[in-house]
Amino acid sequence: MSKSQQRKGRNGELEIVKIFQAHGIDAQPGQAVSFGSTPDITGVPGIHPEIKRVERLNVPEAMAQATRDSEKFHNGASTLFHRRNRSPWLATMRLEDWILQKNKFKQLLTISILTKL
Repeated sequence: MSKSQQRKGRNGELEIVKIFQAHGIDAQPGQAVSFGSTPDITGVPGIHPEIKRVERLNVPEAMAQATRDSEKFHNGASTLFHRRNRSPWLATMRLEDWILQKNKFKQLLTISILTKL
């Protein structure tokens, strides 16, 4: 991987961290150029974020990496955040993980409503 590709990837990680923080998520960037020894981003409960800032993405390969890393770090559902130049960020996750996340959110919402009664 070239230095410019590493820089582009790191900038993507920092960009996602800022977006998460702007929405009240205490995300922190991982170690720069760690080659898988640390997660790309920490502090996102229930999610293992894998960040890809590339023009041509092999989604199955990137999801396989995200899944391996989420199992390695035990930090949540593997979720791929990716974007091309001049394009919005996209999030990709396995359907079963999305359903689990949706159900967790629904439970939290119900608990929140019940505690206000």
